[in-house]
Amino acid sequence: MNLGDFERTNYSGLYISKEAHPEFGNKYIARFQHDRKRYVKVLGFTKKDNLTKKDAFELLKTFKDSVLSKPEIKVDKKIKLQENKLIVKDNEILKPLKEENDFLKSILGNYEKLNSHVLSEGIQKIYDLEALKKYQIELIKLQNWLEKENKRMIIIFEGRDASGKGGAIRRITRYMNNKHYRVVALGKPTETQKNQWFLQRYIEHFPTGGEIVLFDRSWYNRAMVEPIFGFCTPEEHEIFMEDVVNFEQDLVRQGMILIKLYFSVSKEEQKRRFDRRIEDPLRQWKFSEVDMQAQDLWDEFSEKKYEMLRRTTSRSAPWHIVRSDDKHKARLEAMKIILNSVDYDGRNYSLDFDANEEINISVQKELLQMRKSKDY
Repeated sequence: MNLGDFERTNYSGLYISKEAHPEFGNKYIARFQHDRKRYVKVLGFTKKDNLTKKDAFELLKTFKDSVLSKPEIKVDKKIKLQENKLIVKDNEILKPLKEENDFLKSILGNYEKLNSHVLSEGIQKIYDLEALKKYQIELIKLQNWLEKENKRMIIIFEGRDASGKGGAIRRITRYMNNKHYRVVALGKPTETQKNQWFLQRYIEHFPTGGEIVLFDRSWYNRAMVEPIFGFCTPEEHEIFMEDVVNFEQDLVRQGMILIKLYFSVSKEEQKRRFDRRIEDPLRQWKFSEVDMQAQDLWDEFSEKKYEMLRRTTSRSAPWHIVRSDDKHKARLEAMKIILNSVDYDGRNYSLDFDANEEINISVQKELLQMRKSKDY
């Protein structure tokens, strides 16, 4: 409503339109101010409502009286105080939400523009990283204990390609003192090494007192990869399978803490991870010629895996099978296995160190399942 289209009448607060509507006639409105508030109301039309100036003025008075007769609402001080308390309480609830929102923005940037699936995946990764931190603190305590007691530890990470070994190693060592651990991932043997005792090139990297060595693939290459790709003869493979248990028993007898982890990934998940490596420029370096054949040679690897687990697990150096389709759960279980291997000082007993039996399973259960599914 444009007040410039109206003019005052001789009654205070009563206005009439300057131009008449062809059908309804002139419009009367009430307009006045009270208690710093301005009130405007359409009263009617001269033709449509047969409204005279006198009638319009009576309507104006009725409207004005209804406004002036409204009782003033006084706010009780106690009510006001309660309202303020509610506001404070709301702020207390909203504060952590705001902090969490700011935290997400610091990690994900302008996450409102992200695809909902990508956003959900990103948030879950943040929570997963936070969940691991309690156990990473325990790993630091374990490392300190090894240094204090001058103990040596070897952790073997085995599994098919793209089973999650490297990611688990990075999470396990994330906050460790890098002066007291080493990650060893040996390439092809040199000509000199080919003419040495097979285990010699691994022994050269064994830990000294107070040190942890994590093998990203180990001497168990001879149990799986080498015989499948023809990098060793059947005789060399068999000699290894016959000797390795005694070799490991000697290590343990001489005070070595030996932990053997096998990351077990499904064929479907391995393919999904390979596809991601091919499509993602930041991951393409991970994809090798061996990876290209891993799916085609799945059954051959399964046969060697079955034989390796059956023949090389022992009481002194058992295999720990970690189902690794879910990377976070696999990493968490790997940490628990390592932490449960030693009675170190300062353990936080409020944490859950029990095995997740769907992820961390025994060799016997894995072999039984492989026989049932004929995946060997």
